[in-house]
Amino acid sequence: MRKQRVRDRAAPPTLERPGVAWAVPGLLFFLVFAVAPMVGVLYLSFTHWDGLSTPQFTGTENWSRFFGDSQVRQSTLVTGALLIGNIVVQAPVSILLGVWAAGPQRNRAVLSALFFLPLLLSTAATAVMWRQLLDPNFGLPSKFEWLFGANPMGTQQGAIACLVLVTTWQFVPFHSLLYQGAARAIPHTLYQAAAIDGAGRVRQFVHITLPQLRNTMITSTIFMVVGGLTAFDIVLLLTNGGPGTDTAILPFSMYQTAFRTYDYGYASAIASFLLLLATAASVLLTKLSGYDKMTSTMEGL
Repeated sequence: MRKQRVRDRAAPPTLERPGVAWAVPGLLFFLVFAVAPMVGVLYLSFTHWDGLSTPQFTGTENWSRFFGDSQVRQSTLVTGALLIGNIVVQAPVSILLGVWAAGPQRNRAVLSALFFLPLLLSTAATAVMWRQLLDPNFGLPSKFEWLFGANPMGTQQGAIACLVLVTTWQFVPFHSLLYQGAARAIPHTLYQAAAIDGAGRVRQFVHITLPQLRNTMITSTIFMVVGGLTAFDIVLLLTNGGPGTDTAILPFSMYQTAFRTYDYGYASAIASFLLLLATAASVLLTKLSGYDKMTSTMEGL
């Protein structure tokens, strides 16, 4: 009996996890509403289909056309530029605002609520509002030409900058919310110990806050990557792919091909490429960052 009690005390606590049956509803939902449509789109990419008649199998004709299409190459470059611009601008702004919002400042709750208002607006409303604000004749450029220029959306660089500006304005509150929650979970004992050792606010932010936000940074970046690759409505309503086709990103080109020229087979090839691109970017980011190991930032505390 004594040996049994000693063995029970020495045994490590077991981690109880939900059974496999818990994942069945989610797995079925994913198979029906995600995997099945993806398989259908991949099949249509090997066909010619106008949306009304029966799809005609054409082999790799759409893919041969895809790899030789200069418009697709330009759309891929614009999509990459918009994606990188969004990450470069949104990530540091979101981190700083999220950490600030997690602090004990006075009126922080009121200011945070006001700041998060853009998150409540739909993308369509945001795009229409900013299109009016950036109108070269009646908007801000007519009053502050020294800041915006005569027509900020009249060039490719200006139009991409406007898309990054509007996307940042709308989605920074969401990413700041992620960082706010993560920053509040950091133990205050870390900052107290650092203060005793003479570390100032900047050193505490660099050596404590940023490492503790590592997993949140990766999650936020994956959201930005996936959102940037699938953004469509903001481009349609703000620039309509213009000037010319200078801001026609891949989702916009897919929409134009499917619903303007009714070439659903070729549009499916673009959609399949976009799917592969988003999956590869997410997997690469997860592997390079070590996020797949799911090591807690609280380990060792």
